Amino acid sequence: MNWKQGLADYRMYLTIERGLSENSIQNYTLDVMALQQFLTDKKINESPIDCSAESVQKFIYETAKIASPHTQARRLSGLRSFFDYLIFESYRENNPTDLIEAPKLGRKLPDVLSFEEIEMMLNQIDLGHPQGHRNRAILETLYGSGLRVSELTHLSLSNLFFDEEMIRVTGKGNKQRLVPMGEVAKKYLELYIHESRVHLKVSQKDQDIVFLNRRGNGLTRQMIFTLIKDLAVKANIQKQVGPHTFRHSFATHLLENGADLRTIQILMGHESITTTEVYTHLDTHHLRSVIERFHPRTKS
Repeated sequence: MNWKQGLADYRMYLTIERGLSENSIQNYTLDVMALQQFLTDKKINESPIDCSAESVQKFIYETAKIASPHTQARRLSGLRSFFDYLIFESYRENNPTDLIEAPKLGRKLPDVLSFEEIEMMLNQIDLGHPQGHRNRAILETLYGSGLRVSELTHLSLSNLFFDEEMIRVTGKGNKQRLVPMGEVAKKYLELYIHESRVHLKVSQKDQDIVFLNRRGNGLTRQMIFTLIKDLAVKANIQKQVGPHTFRHSFATHLLENGADLRTIQILMGHESITTTEVYTHLDTHHLRSVIERFHPRTKS
């Protein structure tokens, strides 16, 4: 087996067996391709089947010189997954990454917008502009339902249930969940769909996609990033703001207003509640107020 064949088979496995999104598959395969390029540059003639632990260790060491600990850890995880696949398919008996320790990572807390900052960004949208209602619907849906950017760009008309005020979302691993759309998001989604989108000449492949550009094609992740960054600049918000910031804000504001972690986990589509628990670290003022209200030691 050469690297080209190994990568092609691995991509098929990630698509069919694990049901990963194209973005996730791309990241996994890029890690393997980086190792392959390293071996080629160093004139190390090893295939996926006989790639040694020593070679992988050298590659990770070189990566550490130029990459952040998070990038190192992700790359090591990607390679570990690839070699686990080869073991699973009986191409090799051991994983050359087993004895390589990943860098220690601190838990990075995501940036969160206050409700006032979100309002400031929303106020920058010109509803008289041809894309005004669309842009408002995008932000209201991100904040009102906590969608990932990939979930937003793939959102389909057939998965919007206006009577029930629910959205069916297809998340990571093609897993589906139902989330409420909220009254404000519903209002702007209906305005966009019935007053703006209806006038577009929609491409055949995107007939069921909700959010479109003015040429009738589905929006890309980068278009959403650009839209949000531009609005943050106009609102003079001095934070790193992207689509995921609205998702983090959705979860944080729910927690601050009394929602339990299990409910937030379901709404966010987190496989493990430990992922959701990061939001308990975000607002120390809120946490202190909870202690002061409910802990017996703080009561006179």
